[in-house]
Amino acid sequence: MFDLNDHTARVLVGEPFFAALSRRVEKRVNTAIPTAGVRVNERGFYEMVYNPEFFATLTDREIGGVLKHEFYHLIFRHCEERLPEGGMTKIWNIATDLAINSHLIGELPENGCIPGQGHFKDYPIGLSSEQYLKMLQDDPRSKSGGGGEGEDGDGLPDNMDDHSGWGGDEDSEDKKEQAKQRLKEALKGAAEEASKRDWGSVSSSVREAVMDALKSRLDWRKVLRYFVKCSQNASKKSTIKRINKRFPYIHAGRRADRVANVAISIDQSGSVSEDMLAAFYAELDKLSTLATFTVIPFDTRVEEDHVFVWKKGMTHKKERYLHGGTCFDAPTAFVNDRPFDGHIILTDMEAPKPRRSKCQRMWLTTQACKDRVYWTTHERIVAIDD
Repeated sequence: MFDLNDHTARVLVGEPFFAALSRRVEKRVNTAIPTAGVRVNERGFYEMVYNPEFFATLTDREIGGVLKHEFYHLIFRHCEERLPEGGMTKIWNIATDLAINSHLIGELPENGCIPGQGHFKDYPIGLSSEQYLKMLQDDPRSKSGGGGEGEDGDGLPDNMDDHSGWGGDEDSEDKKEQAKQRLKEALKGAAEEASKRDWGSVSSSVREAVMDALKSRLDWRKVLRYFVKCSQNASKKSTIKRINKRFPYIHAGRRADRVANVAISIDQSGSVSEDMLAAFYAELDKLSTLATFTVIPFDTRVEEDHVFVWKKGMTHKKERYLHGGTCFDAPTAFVNDRPFDGHIILTDMEAPKPRRSKCQRMWLTTQACKDRVYWTTHERIVAIDD
């Protein structure tokens, strides 16, 4: 079977930015789609899915073109943020492809929607997705049969890639926020690598779009909520009040009660500001509707006499018990010895890298503290600046 990961390094030679971004985007085989596409997966990551049979028919230049096409969808935020008011439609799909393919003329398979060619020979090169969308809406050929009747897009050719994973359901807002943060970090890493070497075929306008995307702020509260939801363990019980989907009216259904037990370690060393503590306590008050928290004050040690459980409906004022230095091993050891589902640490990040956590761990700090972290980690570090 064609493995795209075995080919990306070769086909993206001379494209430092796209090669760096490619290393940060997971690629998975999906034979249910005809070609390829990008989407947010169930774990809150942007990923590229592809049909190996389609890629096996392409030249190296076309493989590189399709890869860059999918990455451009991420760069231009077509998957989520720029969806038009009416949501996903065929003409929006084609409008985004026309905008991207203006940068990839001569690099794509024959079935690509390219301005200035084929059905779109009268469409100028280099417009935005929104501008192409307006042109398509005004084009009578977009209707069925080209006579101005029928559904929007019925008279247009099919676009090259698969956009069915865009948009998501109404319950996935927190997941999309998490994916946006991860994509932002991937773009930042790729941009830093390209700046040291070369951006390849990336135009100055695209470079500007990338840098603008890196300036935007993420709502850290949504990221925190998503982390809590991902830390929920389900307690399942049989109940005759719920219909069994596999064996209706034969066996009882199942009910899942989801409760998250999350440890909140609060760095109370002297370098952590009062404003930082106040902002975090305020958000915990809201998050207590989702989970039970165990609040753990620490500096170089855990102040076990002041560890407390923050349950639903409870309110707690900000308090400081310690003023010493910082050691992350102390709260990590405390949490590792207990059955927690997740661990969040509020800190200024100014301490040596901690030991491994047995449950998923996330760090909350200020942007200034995040920018000067001197150790590396694959765990989520989120700035809580407003």
